[in-house]
Amino acid sequence: MEKLNLLIIDDKIENVISLTALLEEIDNLNILSTTDPNEALRICWKENISIALVDVQMPNINGFEFVSMLKGNPKTNHIIAIMVTAISKEDKYLLQGLNSGAVDYLYKPLNTAITIAKVRSFMQQVFTQQEIQAKNIQLEESKIELIQAKEESELARKSKELFLANMSHEIRTPINGIIGISQMLKNSHVSEEQTDWIQRLESASQDLLTIINDILDISKIDSGMMKIENDTFSLHDLSDELYNLFYHKAQHKKLNFSIKIDEHISSYIISDLIRLKQILINFIANSIKFTAQGSVSLTIELLAKNNVKSHLKFTVKDTGIGIPTESLTKIFLAFEQAEEGITRKFGGTGLGLAIVQKLANLFGGKVVAKSDYGKGSEFSFECWFDTTDQFEKTAPKKALYSELPKFENLKVLIAEDNELNSFMLTNILKTWNCEVAIACNGKIALDYLKKEYFDLVMMDTHMPILSGIEAIKQIRSLSDPAIRDIAIITISASVMLSEQQEALEIGADQVIGKPFDPLQLYAMIQKVLFDKKGIKPLTIDN
Repeated sequence: MEKLNLLIIDDKIENVISLTALLEEIDNLNILSTTDPNEALRICWKENISIALVDVQMPNINGFEFVSMLKGNPKTNHIIAIMVTAISKEDKYLLQGLNSGAVDYLYKPLNTAITIAKVRSFMQQVFTQQEIQAKNIQLEESKIELIQAKEESELARKSKELFLANMSHEIRTPINGIIGISQMLKNSHVSEEQTDWIQRLESASQDLLTIINDILDISKIDSGMMKIENDTFSLHDLSDELYNLFYHKAQHKKLNFSIKIDEHISSYIISDLIRLKQILINFIANSIKFTAQGSVSLTIELLAKNNVKSHLKFTVKDTGIGIPTESLTKIFLAFEQAEEGITRKFGGTGLGLAIVQKLANLFGGKVVAKSDYGKGSEFSFECWFDTTDQFEKTAPKKALYSELPKFENLKVLIAEDNELNSFMLTNILKTWNCEVAIACNGKIALDYLKKEYFDLVMMDTHMPILSGIEAIKQIRSLSDPAIRDIAIITISASVMLSEQQEALEIGADQVIGKPFDPLQLYAMIQKVLFDKKGIKPLTIDN
């Protein structure tokens, strides 16, 4: 512990000597002394004095004046001043000393025990104050470090978002073209063999889209952006969809694939259908991937029930390669696989089960993995779900986009730098009887609009020379109302809500993401035309 400096000021040297001798037995105390008040002020100014024992009766400067000088200077006002006096103990002198800034009195002749006890008590106050100051400095430093860490974290988050937005755009743009072309082929006259080719092409496209979605979902969940959205749905409908989705994949590997639902489940579920489906798709897809022969099954059990909730357990079992016991926990970590070489042999990002674990937490449920290495695995998800017995389900027929009613005299400008996407979009729009022009960047799109009349602009957000965002800003700032007020649908390959929101804020009428469903695009065009021009939406005959 660092020693404290105590200053004794008394005009009589014998008093200084006796007081010094009295206090020398106190640990962690360094004693300085002087008989000259002016010298004492210099010492207080130069040395780090913590406590001063000040004689009241001194020539030139008395004790009251001396303490007032200490307290009046910001460099010395921290010093604890104790008056040492042989004069009367009348209240007026006591008040004068306290008013000057002293904190206590010692009366001559000094009582040894009381003097030592008081000095030790004030020393403890100083040590406590020093400790508080040190803690405050540490807290301030920690605060600065936290602010810096937060700023660095924010920069990292923004960099990550920018990277994800760019990656999403770069990957989703070609996927959009591939899926769009396959949809165009489905709407054309193709042979049975070619239909099979198209289905394989769509399956590969969806696999690629799943990979990018997995990466983005991990980021969304970690940043707290993903929330559970409630839908009302039937588990029987969900099981039918899962069966249709995986039946052919299981058949291709000659696996038995089955789904069994507890006969006591009759209610509709109120929960997030998309995220529940995502969990089960991950389970089933993994089981089929890692099972060479035998079976894969999904069972849905009712564990408990009350008037408004059901405790359900979804279990996927397989007869696949299994997982070593020591690896069961590792498989739920992002980018991890049970064994080295799994990715090389079977493929996959190692993100699926990590997403499942995080989604289960969002649901407030739990995931359990069991395995008999070499014989098979069992994955289960259980959770309490809200239920209802009343739900009107409507299932409208989904038309082919080529069967939709044609637009009348609709002229569309496509601003898109990706040739495959502009080709696909052009063909879809021409199917709806639209006249189409293509611009490969925002600048050319602006030039088109200044020369020709268009009813609608399909504007990609990311383009060279002049981006879609900047092009929309310039369009909305033009003086000619025929151009300024044109209907604009932004085509975004980004999943970042901030980017999509920015497009709406600067003047886009609607935003559609890549890859998009042509039926969704058709409905969006109808809405924009009605909002901008009052054109009544065309009806689709079922």
